[in-house]
Amino acid sequence: MEEKKKERALCPVSKKCGGCQLLDIPYKKQLDDKRKMLSGLLKDLCPVKGMLGMEDPYHYRNKVHAVFSRDRKGNPVSGVYQANSHIVVPVEKCLIEDEKADEIIGTIRGMLRSFKIKTYDEDTGYGLLRHVLVKRGFSTNEIMVVLVTASPIFPSKNNFVKALRQKHPEITTIIQNINGRGTSMVLGDRENVLYGKGYIEDVLCGRRFRVSSRSFYQVNPVQTEVLYKKAIKLAGLTGKETVIDAYCGIGTIGIIAAGSAGNVLGIELNKDAVRDAISNAKANGVKNIRFYCGDAGEFMEQMAADGEKADVVFLDPPRSGSTEKFINSVAKLGPARVVYISCGPETLARDLKWFKKAGYKAKEAWGVDMFPMVEHCECVVRLERGR
Repeated sequence: MEEKKKERALCPVSKKCGGCQLLDIPYKKQLDDKRKMLSGLLKDLCPVKGMLGMEDPYHYRNKVHAVFSRDRKGNPVSGVYQANSHIVVPVEKCLIEDEKADEIIGTIRGMLRSFKIKTYDEDTGYGLLRHVLVKRGFSTNEIMVVLVTASPIFPSKNNFVKALRQKHPEITTIIQNINGRGTSMVLGDRENVLYGKGYIEDVLCGRRFRVSSRSFYQVNPVQTEVLYKKAIKLAGLTGKETVIDAYCGIGTIGIIAAGSAGNVLGIELNKDAVRDAISNAKANGVKNIRFYCGDAGEFMEQMAADGEKADVVFLDPPRSGSTEKFINSVAKLGPARVVYISCGPETLARDLKWFKKAGYKAKEAWGVDMFPMVEHCECVVRLERGR
């Protein structure tokens, strides 16, 4: 009971924010409950072998997003949207966010008045600063700050950047992202690098990765290593296989797997991510991997039509899961094994039924707790053809 009271006291806005739904529950029970949830969803489809948790389940998020607004007195505030609304809940410290990122966001909030920078008002469309995004490489300690503005005109931006860097010399790059659209999208399409190289790098499983403002990168690097090592182990690579990394993003899984495979093909629709993936492969000296910008399903269908083969397919789709069309394209190519990394257990269960229909049986599943204190969890599944 004392532990529960202490956790509630540590986060005064937990009920309004709604981000940490499991904050009141001891971590061991969180893991047990998530394993039961997975087992229930995958019942009759696949045995769940375990739930891999964290030693320290706090301050794990290397990416922190703050919405900027103002209170009734006109003072700038920053925080998160209350669930299912655009009401901003002011947040100064968060139990799951990187502490340095929270500190930098607080500094920016405190600088706005002296620089006469107005926060953006969604109702009127007036104001400049909409969001601040901070990404930190946990292995490299490189820090990116993205200032999302409603207009490209940023008065005194050079002085603002200089002042911010004086307060936080650990910041390695600062970017202005321009988002003038009246949508809920955080980032716009245009960017100006105000300081540094315009990206950060981090190390996963001994490989170095370039992370830009808009490219996807897992928010929990500690558990990402756990997840990827488990995925590669389930793939059963011997050094000879042709591997496809579908939905490859910036190439993390494929580049890590390349050390245990014959050759790897990464396919991704996001052009920025493909550019980062190519740079990441070069930076790591990985020569047995190639990246293609396009639809992974169409790519595999063309491979099959050309008589080409693949031994293993990794897929890591968005939370909405894969599609029956994509799964049928995997079946046409006919790899012996498929390793499915899922960030949506509900859609995973649906997709495993489609895989079964296409001739692939799920052999084992492992839960990986990428998001302690949050109801969500990830899962990695090994499937084999025709067994």
